[in-house]
Amino acid sequence: MTHAIAEAVLDFIDVGEGPSARSIAVRSRRGQGPGLVWLGGFKSDMQGSKALALDAWARDHGRAMVRLDYSGHGESGGDFADGTIGRWLEECVAVFERFCDGPQVLIGSSMGGWMALLLAREIKKRSGAASLAGLVLIAPAPDFTEELMWKNFPAAVKQEIEAKGVWMRPSEYGDGSPYPITRNLIEEGRNHLVLGSAIDLGCPVRILQGAKDPDVPWQHAFALTHRLPADDVVLTMIQDGDHRLSRPQDIARILAAVAEIG
Repeated sequence: MTHAIAEAVLDFIDVGEGPSARSIAVRSRRGQGPGLVWLGGFKSDMQGSKALALDAWARDHGRAMVRLDYSGHGESGGDFADGTIGRWLEECVAVFERFCDGPQVLIGSSMGGWMALLLAREIKKRSGAASLAGLVLIAPAPDFTEELMWKNFPAAVKQEIEAKGVWMRPSEYGDGSPYPITRNLIEEGRNHLVLGSAIDLGCPVRILQGAKDPDVPWQHAFALTHRLPADDVVLTMIQDGDHRLSRPQDIARILAAVAEIG
């Protein structure tokens, strides 16, 4: 896996202007299409096991691939507490337009699944050099700021967010340090909700979901499928799968889904 990282080129691009400007880290490799675009999860980065496995697969199959860290994540600049769905989407659009050419498969994990849906919608609006070949969504968490956070927060947590503008949420991942959930994250997220209406992307969609996912319930994946056209959408339920879906057998399923799209 480390060999794959060494061959991918690391770049930084500036996104935003003035006080909101931030430096975004991107790793890309040249290759044939359809290219792969990795969109990671909330508080994760492009050096995770799934991203590296996909990069190695792209290398071995001569495929182009692009990965990025959102601001406040991984090697990118910016403060995590300043992050919002719209801010991170702006970064995804900038990276896509700068580094992608021809048909692309968007691969989104957790929050990255929401990002993939939003980015796909933006791609459909534009007439750039790159286009949409399909989506592979891994434990996708569209609308999570509202459906999985705000609606499930106890009253005391909601009051703290509203009064102080932030709540430090305990974490079971990474180093276990609490991380900020800001009022701005919740409120701005409401501008990007997708589950309230049909999502017509005009491309194949493959969804992989763990039935034992404690963070994104399998019912959330079902809610998403009901918003997508039925003609080329496949939901794979992994009975013993958790949220990460990073075991060898899970990664094999992810790679198979990517290969199936093209």
